Amino acid sequence: MSFPYQPEVRVLDVRTLSDDWYLLKKTRFALRRRNGVWQEMTRETYDRGDGATVLLYNRERRSVVLTRQFRYPAYVNGHSGMLIEAAAGLLDQASPEERIRAEAEEETGFRIGEVTRVFEAFMSPGSVTERLYFFVAPYELGPRAHQGGGNIDEGEDIEVLELPFEEACKAIENGLIQDGKTIMLLQYAALHLFAERQA
Repeated sequence: MSFPYQPEVRVLDVRTLSDDWYLLKKTRFALRRRNGVWQEMTRETYDRGDGATVLLYNRERRSVVLTRQFRYPAYVNGHSGMLIEAAAGLLDQASPEERIRAEAEEETGFRIGEVTRVFEAFMSPGSVTERLYFFVAPYELGPRAHQGGGNIDEGEDIEVLELPFEEACKAIENGLIQDGKTIMLLQYAALHLFAERQA
């Protein structure tokens, strides 16, 4: 599949609106449309860096490890705020592979080895610059590095959930799982990791 149209962009003005938790900018730019006409517009972009997420799975047990934590933006949008999610975190200066191993251990207590990168996605490209790297990784039963729970200095209070895979999939259907990255990873798992029993 090829896309011959390559947009041309002229940045005319950039203003920083907020540089607190992350970086919010307002940019005025001109975009050359497909018909050759230049159109000026303004957009706000929220730059929080790139991130990574991982679904921990165990084929023998047909189970996955997820987390549950409070998310204030979901709360102010009418949700309880308690979201069930795959482990995830921002990259900072690390590679996606390095960061997701550390984040999975910090949040879940499971020390994972090899991770498989399955795809990348922009989760909210209309306003957020973040590119998210998606991984899957097997986990083993036995002693964990610790009990998980996240970083208390960052306000994290994370509950670790080991769920049967089928139960996690049903939680999408009944609305218990509403986190986009987690839904995408569970659907990937249904197609590629547990497909033999889903038919």
